[in-house]
Amino acid sequence: MESPLLDTTIDHARQKDAQDPLRSFRELFHIPKQANGEEYVYLCGNSLGLQPKSTRKAISQELQSWQDLGVEGHFQGKNPWVPYHEYLTEAMAEVVGAKLHEVVTMNTLTVNLHLMLVSFYRPDKNRHKILIESDAFPSDRFAVESQLRFHGYDPAEALIEVNPREGETLLRHEDIKTKIEQHGDQLALILFGNTNYYTGQFLPIKQITDWGHTHGAMVGFDCAHAAGNVDLQLHDSGCDFAVWCTYKYLNGGPGSLGGVFVHERHLNNNDIPRFEGWWGHNKDTRFQMRDDFDPIPGVEAWQLSCPPVMSMVPVWNSLKLFKEAGIKNLRNKSVSLTGYLEQLILTLGDEVVTIITPSEEEQRGAQLSLFVKNASRTLFENISRDGVIVDWREPNVIRVAPAPMYNSFEDVWKFFTILKNNL
Repeated sequence: MESPLLDTTIDHARQKDAQDPLRSFRELFHIPKQANGEEYVYLCGNSLGLQPKSTRKAISQELQSWQDLGVEGHFQGKNPWVPYHEYLTEAMAEVVGAKLHEVVTMNTLTVNLHLMLVSFYRPDKNRHKILIESDAFPSDRFAVESQLRFHGYDPAEALIEVNPREGETLLRHEDIKTKIEQHGDQLALILFGNTNYYTGQFLPIKQITDWGHTHGAMVGFDCAHAAGNVDLQLHDSGCDFAVWCTYKYLNGGPGSLGGVFVHERHLNNNDIPRFEGWWGHNKDTRFQMRDDFDPIPGVEAWQLSCPPVMSMVPVWNSLKLFKEAGIKNLRNKSVSLTGYLEQLILTLGDEVVTIITPSEEEQRGAQLSLFVKNASRTLFENISRDGVIVDWREPNVIRVAPAPMYNSFEDVWKFFTILKNNL
């Protein structure tokens, strides 16, 4: 008889689901359906999270307020719009492990990254280099390269990359430290995607921050693939800033808003430059329109424009579910889901499929990236035809992300079975 850890039957998956204390949250989401009416096996929350069933009603509430109140909806109604962004703060702070005055929901991811670079990339004749991972998400690379050029530096000289060793896919922590030490006196900024979009590797935020600060560099993180996925603890990490989106694990909808974290030690530093707009101005005098800029204490001072209420509704609606479930509980389930997926994939053998995501649970989130040997996009098309929604990355990597809020162990089993049948 097989060990329970290696039981590859659907009954075992269903037994694990029956023991899952978060199993009821799946019923709160719309699961996409195939033409035959059956649900897809949706394992693509690392690209776009699913829609909570309560989102439509939440948006309708604000449409009704707009209809009934017009401009007075800014100050009246069930959820007055002027303080709307504040409704999201408590739950968002819990998700990323921050204090309330360190977090704000605004703009979109790369816009927020540029705003953070305005404040925290302050090059001078001695320090002007930026350190990133070699396989950074393209938008991050574009942002830092454009910032370097804006300040008059050539990215070919000023952009430093940490690469995996020859024949390897993942970054070694000691190589990150070594690269920081090599360029320490010239580093102005270190920026990493703390959970890599391609490999799923979750980098040690506090360690990298400590290494960077030891050499006098500012340290920031793109948490797009981490927020709502891993237990970030941004405040305790000591990093200077972080940015993230809300359309992946946070289920805010396509292209939804971004989040910003600025560590509290910077919040009362008047020497930090920033781009400013009227929504960062003192709330008590904002509408008097004649005052010089008086920044709101805390990260809200980085706000520029009025909150886009209709875009914030789905984010707040989803964050309520995160608050109810608890990020630590979700992380515990995620570890179990991903571990179960790993165990199933390992039964196929390394000569067929290699998991390029780290095997250590503390070095990965919900995503496993599978390198399928001798495969082509035809494999992806075939498993899609058979009812699985995952993500294909050239040349032959399938990214699989069982999101703990709505995915089940049976989902994982179905994916494994369909993949195996198509190999």
